[in-house]
Amino acid sequence: MTNLRKQRGPGLSKARKGCGKPKVETRLRRIVATALPRFTPDAPARGRLHAGQTVFTCALGATAISHRKREGDHASPAGHFRLIEGFFKPLIGRRPRTSLPIYAISRELGWCDDPLSGNYNRLIRLPAQARHETLWRDDSLYDLVIVLDYNLCPRRKGAGSAIFLHCARPGFSPTEGCIALRQEDLRKLLPRLARHAILIVQR
Repeated sequence: MTNLRKQRGPGLSKARKGCGKPKVETRLRRIVATALPRFTPDAPARGRLHAGQTVFTCALGATAISHRKREGDHASPAGHFRLIEGFFKPLIGRRPRTSLPIYAISRELGWCDDPLSGNYNRLIRLPAQARHETLWRDDSLYDLVIVLDYNLCPRRKGAGSAIFLHCARPGFSPTEGCIALRQEDLRKLLPRLARHAILIVQR
């Protein structure tokens, strides 16, 4: 990911400007997402995200939380994941306040989810032949998205890719494996997070 960002030029420094820093005493070093009980097999997988004394409703992968995440299994991986950096869609709301590195999404940015590609689970520039997600979406899911440190270093082929903290669909319908919050809740959460905050995902 580092080499790609170097190619993007001075736009990165502009993206960092204006990111308000919350007061030190309010910054959280860890937040915790847990699954809610499913009383019927066809009940949607939902969870709660605990941020200090605040609790947010969140969406999970369709098959809830797994300790053996695999590509395409629709599960959110269990574990401890650092919040690395974020992306936001320009012109959609204001720039989020956060101490994390935050960059504007362009139509040229994607994320490779092809286990056969050398760029598997990496930020890529489009167009690309390998299977990938486009970060510029017509829905609102990636209007604000945070990259989680899952399967990045080292990367294991087929262990899952593009695991983000992003905006939820209406009704908190399940994700492909990400954790999703209402955009307004995600915007409330980000200013409270420390620079190296950890998201713990557990059953």
